[in-house]
Amino acid sequence: MRIALQNFTGGEVAPTLSARYDLARYRNCVACMENMLPGLHGDVARRPGTRFLADLGGGAVLIPFSFSAEAGQNFALVFGEKSLRIADADGLVENVPPIATPYAAEDLLEISHAQAGDVVYLAHRRYPLHKVVRRDAGNASGGYAWSLEKVVLNTSLPAPAAPSIAFSGSGDSYTLRYKVAAVDDKGRQSLPSPAGQSTGARHPSDWVQGNSATISWQAVNGAAEYNIYREEAGYFGFIGISRDTTFSDQNYQADTADTPREDWNPFADNNNPGVVAFHQQRMVLAATPAAPQAFYMSRTGDFENFRKSRPLQDDDPVEYLIASGSIDAITWAASFGDLLLGTSGSEYKAGGGDGAAITPNSVSITAQSYWGSAGLAPIIIGNSILHVQRHGARVRDLFYSLEKDGYAGNDLSILAPHLFEGHSLKQWAYQQTPGSTIWIARDDGLLLAFTYMKEHDIWGWSRQITDGRVRSVAALSGQDSDVLLLVVEREIQGETRFFLERLGDQWQDAAPVAEAFFVDCGLTFRRETPSTRVSGLEHLEGRALSVLADGSPVEGCVVRDGVIELPYPASVVQAGLGFVSALSPLPLESDTQSGSTLGRGRSHGRCTLRLHRSVGGKYGPGRDELYDLPFLPERWGTAVAPFSGDVDCIPGGGQSSAATLWLVQDRPLPFRLAALVLDVDFGEH
Repeated sequence: MRIALQNFTGGEVAPTLSARYDLARYRNCVACMENMLPGLHGDVARRPGTRFLADLGGGAVLIPFSFSAEAGQNFALVFGEKSLRIADADGLVENVPPIATPYAAEDLLEISHAQAGDVVYLAHRRYPLHKVVRRDAGNASGGYAWSLEKVVLNTSLPAPAAPSIAFSGSGDSYTLRYKVAAVDDKGRQSLPSPAGQSTGARHPSDWVQGNSATISWQAVNGAAEYNIYREEAGYFGFIGISRDTTFSDQNYQADTADTPREDWNPFADNNNPGVVAFHQQRMVLAATPAAPQAFYMSRTGDFENFRKSRPLQDDDPVEYLIASGSIDAITWAASFGDLLLGTSGSEYKAGGGDGAAITPNSVSITAQSYWGSAGLAPIIIGNSILHVQRHGARVRDLFYSLEKDGYAGNDLSILAPHLFEGHSLKQWAYQQTPGSTIWIARDDGLLLAFTYMKEHDIWGWSRQITDGRVRSVAALSGQDSDVLLLVVEREIQGETRFFLERLGDQWQDAAPVAEAFFVDCGLTFRRETPSTRVSGLEHLEGRALSVLADGSPVEGCVVRDGVIELPYPASVVQAGLGFVSALSPLPLESDTQSGSTLGRGRSHGRCTLRLHRSVGGKYGPGRDELYDLPFLPERWGTAVAPFSGDVDCIPGGGQSSAATLWLVQDRPLPFRLAALVLDVDFGEH
């Protein structure tokens, strides 16, 4: 039987699926995909290496700061033990000193964050609401000034003092009462003043010609204008605006539907929210210790304002308590057309009804699924939203279903349970380009990659193994593609170190082999004059490195005093920790005229690898029995040129029901497989 495998987008699946050749995705999946990534066209290629950026000196968690799509406007907030540093795609920003924070290291992964312009809000149930603010530095050198500030809700201009009231014309025993509120140049309104009154007046309905009331007050510093309110039927209703400190009431209609604001802060007394998001120009806060299943929304367009009107207005803050059979804490919130809420027991859709906006008097919330959600913030990709199921070990998507008129979803980890059982997912980041890949840090430090493109039914998992443990990930918008930053824990001379690293750029088709970067925690060295000495590797002191020197792999280089010695002079050197990429297809099974091939002995004959710009690599019947692919340089003493085309190999290994093929690249060189043709000979029994 000769079968071509030309689509590897299904990724790695569990060993328990090795007999499920009845599945439609079986031919697209593999038994092992290690340090390789499926392409969106069906091919599979070796992942790039990681570049060393900085020694962090201790554990850290990354939170992205994305102001716009421009590469220079994107940063990573590097939170450590009660400290914050700023990084960009090239490493720590040197002119920004560390900023003190209240967050302990063990609480960093539980911080919920949401960004609005130059401000990132941080929510954690054990800490008051904070925000990271970026401002122009205000000096000749340019740049930005960064700060961490505690959020003080309902701040505004001070309320004016009680106004004085002068009623003109004849009066009687009625008491006129007025309040004044100051408004700044951003439209933010203060609390009202104490009521000022005039006792010898008439009710406005009894005013005659010549009756009026003059209201005057002391100016409030910073006020752009003032709102004036008159008491009517127990409410103070809006009657006008003044840009001065006086106002003449000519018997204007008091609008009791527009009243002064009243202070309301549901987060006082350490009732701190644990979730923050934005929706319909409001800040959404949820999951407080006192009401874990409630969410709150700020005033429209004024994120830090929770002041209410009496009676409630459409732009007033919102409070909603999700009623369910159990106290299911809200774990995340996301704006996705509707406001989507994940709780420990269900997923909900909140709206204003019939597509309207949410208001204090109009909130409609309906359950969409009952899987339950972990605390990991969801990721929005196209028309889908991905979230982690309760207990933190399953990934599901949610998307709008016209048939259901609601949200439906799938378990995206159903084919690879071996990657999740007994583990939890700690942090993830979405790298849109290249490859549409979600990178996930597992609790044990293993990095998982999930390629996802729903419109083409592409989704598959792979394992990305490095000589260390990945503790945090964040994606930033870069110049030509998204940039993935990682915090990696590594052992250097018996000491645990935490490095900030960046996933290397995808090797381009037009690039020479000397530019291939397939080492971890590595650096690139360029010299005008070739040299055998490479310095600047102190962060890998004592480690044996994988080295590519002018396009040829070099072995046996050990860092001593930050230096390695090459056996020949080189101009372009890629040096770092080596990693192994491996691929093994699922057993080839089928139903034949004589029955199923399951359990039958088989052996591989001549197999064909269709490669694209690859150099080197190994093949064999097992990882412990490998043979070099026949790559040779055009001239001895030069690097092997990247090869595109078909290469034949005979894995050998004899006949066995478990016979398979392994493809491995353990040198710092590219390997990209477009198709694999297997020639399998089955035994009679």
